[in-house]
Amino acid sequence: MNTGSGLKVIAILDYYSSPCFKCILTPEVFIKPHLSVSLSLSLSLCQMDGSVGPMRVLVTGGSGLVGRAIERVVKEGGGREGEKWIFLSSKEANLVSAEETRAAFKKHRPTHVIHLAAMVGGLYRNMRQNLDFWRNNVHINDNVLNMSHEFGVVKVVSCLSTCVFPDKTTYPIDETMMHNGAPHDSNYGYAYAKRMIDVHNRALFQQYGLKYTAVIPTNMFGAHDNFNIEDGHVMPGLIHKTYLAKKEGKPLHVWGSGRALRQFIYSLDLARLFLWVLREYDEVEPIILSVGEEDELTVKDAVDAVVEGFGFKGEVIYDTSKSDGQIKKTANNAKLRKYLPDFKFTPFKQAVKETCDWFAANYDTARK
Repeated sequence: MNTGSGLKVIAILDYYSSPCFKCILTPEVFIKPHLSVSLSLSLSLCQMDGSVGPMRVLVTGGSGLVGRAIERVVKEGGGREGEKWIFLSSKEANLVSAEETRAAFKKHRPTHVIHLAAMVGGLYRNMRQNLDFWRNNVHINDNVLNMSHEFGVVKVVSCLSTCVFPDKTTYPIDETMMHNGAPHDSNYGYAYAKRMIDVHNRALFQQYGLKYTAVIPTNMFGAHDNFNIEDGHVMPGLIHKTYLAKKEGKPLHVWGSGRALRQFIYSLDLARLFLWVLREYDEVEPIILSVGEEDELTVKDAVDAVVEGFGFKGEVIYDTSKSDGQIKKTANNAKLRKYLPDFKFTPFKQAVKETCDWFAANYDTARK
């Protein structure tokens, strides 16, 4: 079809600059003699948040600690009308594989992604397998972000960790300090792989204008965690050990001195914050999701809370021949508080008690 001037122009729309142009089409723009432009486009309904049609949220790592917490929050009123939530587990797709990742995105066609999937483990497993943590997580993250880009996902929220911050730094740490030095030697493979998500997000924004972002939670715990004593994180490992010590009438052995400092965040609180980031947070720069500096606790404080949660009356022995890991990594949550000054975190002892109760009730099926 020709214009009045005989000039036909095919316009290639950069849909990355406007998520509304996410339908696959070949628009034609016809230049009239008086330079007016008419477009014939078959556009899907564009939502106010830039998504096309109903919001379809794919949660990778959907069967893990945070994924199950998000699922619960969504079911208990956190979801909105018209949203479809898909919780993807490693049984459905091995995201280390580019082919399986592509197949999952082709099947579910998400408009939004919460990326939680990772190879994870506690201090001692990280120390043994830094190469595995590096390679597997780099593959997972690159596959998820690349497929999100390829399939036109509007927004991705990825999950980092405070281990991304430099080992030698000033405290409290904040979002601007991530790349200021090397992470702690104990888990540098995992830490560098997680840092690369931030690099990938910034490059996607620079080259394509995509606002993919990441959150940095502090030490997470809650129902559906991995309670493996050898390879789990601090809180689930303590919970499992204390449960067994009480059941068997034996002393509780804690690895390390108990002096290490940590900020703990309950998985249900983190889930609520993930929904806020997905819907409201509009920066590529990551954001720390944490309780305040004043709520930082020693590992001994955590032990005491778990002992109280189970009503354990036996002896507690600290094995100082074991490493404490990084002694301190105090995070500043000022950026979060700027956006959400009134957000209420679940009191620590209440959250620990709820987690202890869940573990005891689900001991036979809990991951361990």
